[in-house]
Amino acid sequence: MKLIVQIPCLNEEATLPATIGDIPRQIEGIDQVEIMIIDDGCTDRTVEVARDLGVDHIIRFPGNRGLGHAFATGIDRALSLGADIIVNTDGDNQYYGGDIPKLVKPILEGRADLVIGDREPEKVEHFSFIKKKMQTVGSRVVSRLANLHVPDVPSGFKAYTREAAMRLTCSTDFDHTVDHVIQAGRKRIITVSVPIRTNEKLRESRLFSSIGVFITRSISIMVRVYSSYRAMKMFATCGLVSFGAGVAIGMRFLYYFFFTQESDSHVQSLILAAILLLAGFQMILTGIVADLINSSRATLEDVSYRLRRMELEQSGKK
Repeated sequence: MKLIVQIPCLNEEATLPATIGDIPRQIEGIDQVEIMIIDDGCTDRTVEVARDLGVDHIIRFPGNRGLGHAFATGIDRALSLGADIIVNTDGDNQYYGGDIPKLVKPILEGRADLVIGDREPEKVEHFSFIKKKMQTVGSRVVSRLANLHVPDVPSGFKAYTREAAMRLTCSTDFDHTVDHVIQAGRKRIITVSVPIRTNEKLRESRLFSSIGVFITRSISIMVRVYSSYRAMKMFATCGLVSFGAGVAIGMRFLYYFFFTQESDSHVQSLILAAILLLAGFQMILTGIVADLINSSRATLEDVSYRLRRMELEQSGKK
């Protein structure tokens, strides 16, 4: 049983020693523990520090490509290196590496394919009141969309089985957390959460400049990923609302036209009704087309998974 801990890094020379120092090299049920960093365009001594600390694998990008891209590249390399379990953590030492045995335990016991570390945001002292509330509400919304119970969706401290890592895709260069939770729910990947500890805050997040930016981008990811799996439901719902409003306004116009002498003063209602009816009809048609596209996407994802599996089997790294 081989475990690879991957750490996407962007100028983490100051925090990387503490991050790697917490990672246990001996874990019950694991034969081999290896550490891999992904240099996402670092301009400091992150790579040199990683080598000095005995990191097993280093992936280097010539420039910054984004956390999502770094994460996906790390997953691909870990699979090619024969990892049975892949743990992702951050280079800023936010997560306590000593909890990795707790994180992988449900996988070793055969109870999960994806394990998400729950920081219990309400208890994290350096989180602001607004951040605590927004993360709690956001996690509930995403959990509802994914039909899973994930108390801390934004947590980047996760453990993947080999199978889960091959099935999940990364469709954004911003972050993978929301994306993967919704995918896991829709693809029926068994997901559990376990409480973990966090370390003292060493620096501000580089992923987003403010809570507002994080919320905006996370919502856009939620909408895009969820619509990929429920396009017909989303467009049909919006279309029916628009169509129903058009019918209601149209009925109002007909009432004035047949039963009062004020029909001429309500022409605007007729125009608005026509626009809403056409918009609703178009949304429903768009939902049908999007649903067909989604079916093709699901087929392509399955083909991609099978090709990846065959490729890894042929390389003798399974």
